Amino acid sequence: MIDLHTHTTASDGRCSPAELVARASAAGVTVLGVTDHDTFAGCGEAEAACAAGGLEFVPGIEITAALDGGDVHVLGYFLDVRSAALETFLAEQRRLRVDRVREIVDRLGAHGIALDADEILRPGQHDTGRSVGRPWVARALVAGGHVATSDEAFERWLERGRPAFVPRAGGAPAEIFARIHEAGGVASLAHPGPLAHDERLALFADAGLDAIEAYHSDHDASATRHYVALADRLGLAVTGGSDYHGDPSHGPRSPGAVSLPPDRFERLKARWRSP
Repeated sequence: MIDLHTHTTASDGRCSPAELVARASAAGVTVLGVTDHDTFAGCGEAEAACAAGGLEFVPGIEITAALDGGDVHVLGYFLDVRSAALETFLAEQRRLRVDRVREIVDRLGAHGIALDADEILRPGQHDTGRSVGRPWVARALVAGGHVATSDEAFERWLERGRPAFVPRAGGAPAEIFARIHEAGGVASLAHPGPLAHDERLALFADAGLDAIEAYHSDHDASATRHYVALADRLGLAVTGGSDYHGDPSHGPRSPGAVSLPPDRFERLKARWRSP
């Protein structure tokens, strides 16, 4: 099994990198990509655990671009995790994430929900390579008894259109594609189905997009076939993965629950080697 979309405690996942690798190995995953949000902090530990367990490791990342007031999630693969230019950019992305969490907490406070932003952010302050996000706020809302589940936290307070939602600040998709390319990687559009903006894909391809994540936990068989065909028509590669977080708010997923076919993985590697 080939799972190229997973998250660890370096961003909004619940498993440490080593624990993620152990779970993936137990599930039969043979190729694992770690794609934490705006950070490579989990890649070193995950790579070492993969080497010890006999898994092929793919260094990855998920960076969120901003477009027309919405989010566009971009996956990067086979990047140089030591790229100074990309790390400088990611450090600024993580700083903006901290600012966003503080503003979310302020908005919750205006609605009578008092949370301690410093306490929520503390893990990221101890380790500046970690990337904070709304799931951290959701967990604080659960811990404080304000909601029963992380799902409820998002539905009542944190999703777009809800009282504590704060729009994300970020670069345009073309900039994110370029940043990934500068670090030697390939760029894939994450989970396009829920975005429901297929009309953008040809424009993204012209702007430097390399692949589409056709295989994803939020795609049924029909959606997967649709995005595979669309990628082929646009001359793009295909990626896929479970988007595993180990968190109920992301659904009952497990590593390897969605697998990229081996031939598609080989085509992705060929795209990377021959940009």
